[in-house]
Amino acid sequence: MYWIPIFEILEARGLAVYLVNARHIKNVPGRKSDVQDCQWIQRLHALGLLTSSFRPDSEMCALRAYLRQRAQLIQHRSPHVLHIQKALQQMNIQLVQVLRDITGETGMAILRAIVAGQRDSLKLAQLRNPHCKSSQEMIAQALTGNWKEEHLFALKQALELYDFYTQQLAACDVQIQQHFSTMKPRWSTTQEGAVPAPTARPQKKNKNSPPAENRDALIRLTGVDLAAVGGLGTSLAQTILSEIGTDMSRWPSAKHFASWLGLAPHNDISGGRVLRSRTLPTNNRAGQAFRQAAAGVARGSSAFGAYYRRKRAQGGPQFAQVATAHKIARTVYYLLKHRVQYVELGAEGFEHKQREHDIAALRKKAAKLGFSLTSPQPSASQT
Repeated sequence: MYWIPIFEILEARGLAVYLVNARHIKNVPGRKSDVQDCQWIQRLHALGLLTSSFRPDSEMCALRAYLRQRAQLIQHRSPHVLHIQKALQQMNIQLVQVLRDITGETGMAILRAIVAGQRDSLKLAQLRNPHCKSSQEMIAQALTGNWKEEHLFALKQALELYDFYTQQLAACDVQIQQHFSTMKPRWSTTQEGAVPAPTARPQKKNKNSPPAENRDALIRLTGVDLAAVGGLGTSLAQTILSEIGTDMSRWPSAKHFASWLGLAPHNDISGGRVLRSRTLPTNNRAGQAFRQAAAGVARGSSAFGAYYRRKRAQGGPQFAQVATAHKIARTVYYLLKHRVQYVELGAEGFEHKQREHDIAALRKKAAKLGFSLTSPQPSASQT
């Protein structure tokens, strides 16, 4: 990452800086020194043979840095949840068996009481949230164990580390909100066909979700509600936006966009035949976010969920995940390029549309073979 400060300094001075993939510059034999390498790169650039890699504008790069830091904080916090579970198991405290998430309201209240010195299982069970599915009797029974001092010490430290990263995560969210407030909208209401920005609908919140205000900020910046797209949500929507920006003219078409994300198939063709088709390995963070969105709609009732299940029946889960991620990415590309609002079709609507497509294909094939396809008339009993 040594190139980042040089890139930013030169860009701030008004120079058009090219970030070039090293794989696109093949060194010829005999050029073994840095001086000769620089001369070769300069010659390629002078001849227009170097293509600049995509990099968002400075505001988006700053947002991307904050969001990547936020993701790292969540990643560093998660092992301490496992440390808490390990300390409880070593004391034969089966809290994990009765609570779906020990970092929820009930779990954290019980853990803090244990660290504070409370050992009575009945009193600890009274800290249960009314919405918790497990009863007080079940929780009290799970809290009967062997209170060993060394394991209590490990539990205390793991809880303190978890709280520390939670505080850092909250501070990061505040900084992200401040950066959102300084960013100007990237769209204009005077554009032809532009519609007013929608009002964000409430979504289910978990402990890793960003503040609800971030969704309103995304709508203000883009003019569309990307979080409403099936599988995305506010977290993935802001991650994708920080990685790709708002200017879709960087990619000539949705196919180019999907290829850059690493979601388009790479075909090995010989003699007009496709020998092998697969997606190339990539570390594209936006592509990974689209894959997460595809996994999130696998069992949902959205149109993307129905599409995922159809593709899974054709080629398996991995094939379905890539295909659905590709479809979601094309949808996001279309929304940002044309500034239109997302309308959820639903699983039933998708199946109905797919049925019409299949019927049209059958009619076309029948006509090609010299036949006509007609729909059966309902019988008298059915009417």
